[in-house]
Amino acid sequence: MKTIVYAALGLLLLLSFKSFANDTLISQNGYAEVNGIKMYYEIYGEGKPLVLIHGGGSTIQTTFGRVIPMLAKRYKIIAMDLQAHGRTSDRDASESFEQDADDVVTLLKNLNIAKADFLGFSNGGTTAVQIAIRHPEIVDKLILGSTLCKRNGMPAQFWDFMKQATLANMPEQLKEAYLKVTPNLRGLQVMHDKDVERMINFRDIPDERIKSIKVPTLIIIGDQDIIKPEHAIEMHRQIANSELAVIPGVHGEYIEEITTLKSNAKKSVFVIPMIESFLDK
Repeated sequence: MKTIVYAALGLLLLLSFKSFANDTLISQNGYAEVNGIKMYYEIYGEGKPLVLIHGGGSTIQTTFGRVIPMLAKRYKIIAMDLQAHGRTSDRDASESFEQDADDVVTLLKNLNIAKADFLGFSNGGTTAVQIAIRHPEIVDKLILGSTLCKRNGMPAQFWDFMKQATLANMPEQLKEAYLKVTPNLRGLQVMHDKDVERMINFRDIPDERIKSIKVPTLIIIGDQDIIKPEHAIEMHRQIANSELAVIPGVHGEYIEEITTLKSNAKKSVFVIPMIESFLDK
């Protein structure tokens, strides 16, 4: 009986989300001059600001397209394409999580947003960590999805794979999404190469900096994530004011990231209310 009730509730929620998605339009979008690049951004909804930071090789829509309509019912969503990703231009410098953090904060200042909640996924989660470390004054609450802070948070074979990564084995959905908004094969190659270089050269975030994060933090990980669940547990132990949620599924499945849609799991139906409950405390 409980299974039937939960299934019916899930269906009703999905139908309401679908209806809202069809009716929701971007309230504002455009480009901002940010530390030498033209950064593309989108704003949805009204309410307290919630900043969404996408994963590596991704765009706003590939990471968050399925959940923005849900979140925009209650929050003012600010999302952006990071350096060399999507519609945002590149700079003559390697990517770094520190620079991405500074770019996001500069964009928010340009938009006259003094304080916000942050939701970062994958590489975007690492950027969110750097925002909390480098710019704690702007962070109210922090949500870290599948976030890497230490090299040992990944299995050894990941680092071996990155040393041999090529554009050919980049997920097709991500390549197609980039070319849809920026039809430039050279730009796609540059984004891929810079993402790979950043991961190959990834350096551990020191313990004392992780422990310096004092804001309420929700850490989310998939039980079959590419990030080790043990890494998320260690982050939970180091961030004093944190909560941990381990969700069944693979990397990003809990927010219906584009490469996970074939599973048709719709875990966002219960994950998004969990996120809202955390933000509304």
